[in-house]
Amino acid sequence: MSIFQAILFGILQGLTEFLPVSSTAHLLIAQTIMGLPADEAMFSFLVIIQWGTLLSLLIFFYRDLWEILHAVLTSLGPLLKQQAPKLTSQARLGWHILLATLPALLAGYLLKDEVEVLFQTPLREAAIRLLTAALLLVLAEGLTKKSRHIENMTWLDALVIGLFQVIAVFPGASRSGTTISAGMFRGLERRSAARFAFLMSIPVMLAAGAYQMLDLPRLPDLTNFLSLLTAGFISAAIIGWLAVKWLLAYLNKHSLYIFAAYCALAGTLCLIFSLI
Repeated sequence: MSIFQAILFGILQGLTEFLPVSSTAHLLIAQTIMGLPADEAMFSFLVIIQWGTLLSLLIFFYRDLWEILHAVLTSLGPLLKQQAPKLTSQARLGWHILLATLPALLAGYLLKDEVEVLFQTPLREAAIRLLTAALLLVLAEGLTKKSRHIENMTWLDALVIGLFQVIAVFPGASRSGTTISAGMFRGLERRSAARFAFLMSIPVMLAAGAYQMLDLPRLPDLTNFLSLLTAGFISAAIIGWLAVKWLLAYLNKHSLYIFAAYCALAGTLCLIFSLI
């Protein structure tokens, strides 16, 4: 892989991580087009550049994250004293994020080896996940009321959305598409579903990247790999911030049907080429 290719991967990661079109599917497609090997180094690169988009989330939501963290830590006081805390809306949101994160963290740990094997058939996996994303987005738009806001979420909402995030552990699955759809299935309006989906992805992206970093010392030509990783990380962070800002504004007035149509078209093309 060249520096130019690493930057292209970073741009693609930043653009598609938050748009409900599956970042991993697009990275797998790009990997196939560029003729890059589906080896351990490539797998590590694709997982770790997610930290670039993680940085973009931390910057974009830094005020929300600080308020949520402060509220959660404050709520721990009464709990340690075995008293029932009076949770603020930000404290509830923080605990909901934690609850929604647990299923994906557990699945990612238990299924790491199986997931890595799936990266070896990139076009087929991309096709399956893109078509799945298209179906979920159509159902979420067509069958839901989309009337509730993030402040009205319940523990059950968080758990259901968290279980949907398990799907995103597998390559090609759209994390944002899956979790936004899950939020809409629970009656959240589009922007609230997207905001919760982005916030709940932070711990999972952090854990996935950190876990993959443990494999770095075993990679050959580590110095060159780190330079490629840096280039992908920076480009992913910049484009990711722009993508989050644009999508949240877009969802105020527009549906997700255009993304569903795109996923259906891209998934069909991937399926055709994988069969050929």
